[in-house]
Amino acid sequence: MAKAKSYYFCQECGYQSSSWLGRCPQCGKWNTFQEEVVKASSPKPKSGAQPLNATPKRIQEVTYSETQRIPTHCAEFDRVLGGGIVPGSLLLLGGEPGIGKSTLLLQTALAIHDRRLLYVSGEESEQQIRMRADRIGINTDSCYVVSETVTQRIFEHVEAVQPDLLIVDSIQTVTTEDIESPAGSVSQIRQCTTEFQHYAKTTGVPVLLIGHITKDGTLAGPKVMEHIVDAVLQFEGDRNYGFRILRALKNRFGSTAEIGIFEMRGSGLAEVSNPSALLLSHRDEELSGAAVAATLEGARPMFVEVQSLVSSAVYGTPQRNANGFDMRRMNMLLAVLEKRCGFKLGAKDVFLNMAGGMRVSDPALDLAVACSILSSNVDMPVSPRYCFAAEVGLSGEVRPVSRIENRVAEAARLGFERIFISKYDTRNLQKTNYTIQIVPVSVIEEAFRNLFV
Repeated sequence: MAKAKSYYFCQECGYQSSSWLGRCPQCGKWNTFQEEVVKASSPKPKSGAQPLNATPKRIQEVTYSETQRIPTHCAEFDRVLGGGIVPGSLLLLGGEPGIGKSTLLLQTALAIHDRRLLYVSGEESEQQIRMRADRIGINTDSCYVVSETVTQRIFEHVEAVQPDLLIVDSIQTVTTEDIESPAGSVSQIRQCTTEFQHYAKTTGVPVLLIGHITKDGTLAGPKVMEHIVDAVLQFEGDRNYGFRILRALKNRFGSTAEIGIFEMRGSGLAEVSNPSALLLSHRDEELSGAAVAATLEGARPMFVEVQSLVSSAVYGTPQRNANGFDMRRMNMLLAVLEKRCGFKLGAKDVFLNMAGGMRVSDPALDLAVACSILSSNVDMPVSPRYCFAAEVGLSGEVRPVSRIENRVAEAARLGFERIFISKYDTRNLQKTNYTIQIVPVSVIEEAFRNLFV
């Protein structure tokens, strides 16, 4: 009979210890060890040496055929995956509660009409899944649903249905009978993920797992889970706005530079093929404090409106606030404007906002942020037909940014009249190939003179 033994696992990294430790020797976190009971499996009788199933080959002798991916019939999802789901792959989708993870995968399952799918839910009943499917409004007879949390029973359902794609919602609610620890513990998550990986690799059926995240925004469970899976997808966005961004943090079968953009509606998630049109405000009159930045999300050019408000400080200490932009970088740009350009902003309140609830970390926003702050300070508007794509250094120089050709081409396609870039970006840029006027600047004062003088 198998004996049960308790071990202590670090809830941050999954480090295992036979006794409690105050500080994890692997990740360095304090008070993260919890006791979990693990039932040891019966040892298998040892036999003689088994014959090798494979022999080492030269890499040139290895042959392979191009794998036919499974299309999800969602252009944004396929873009992030690299063209579709690879057979035999194990994917992990994480995100905040209520962001739309279950809706995205259920919508994907209902849209694949030509293959048999099994949707396993450990959080919702079958009736709740049917209610969501009716709200999405996609009818199919090839999607099976079941509410189950034990892996042994899940594989029994898999054996009966024989699906071409398996979706598990979520990995934190699934348990295995081989381990006696509760659901969501480090040992349970690691063991269940390993079982699903073994199933995917031996049968060629892709498995999509939904994972929870911690309050720090990282995937809950041991870090080894992210190493086991083939792709880690992050679904993020502000629930106060309708936009959702799907990005790949890890992808063994494609690039991690692509993102997919969705809009949450009452009937489910809708693809956004042109996000710049939604992120730019269409106003009839010019207002001060607004500037358009040409940014990149992965390899995809996007245009975001930067909004600033500069006013005299009513209280003794000036207020600084930034939504969707790094607060420390905004303070750095304010220091550059005051030291290098002579604008007195030390005694004024400065508020910065990215329109549409976007959070952008691209350094190419620097010039647009500086111009929007100055526009609000002098109360002079920047034309909505102008856009900016450049980084600002501490000495006030305008620095080049990556993929400037993509930014300029997208600005020309959207109908902008002028784009302000670093003059160092124009060396390899053919100005005659674009219908937009390119304005090269070397220092930040040049951009101000072109705008306000």
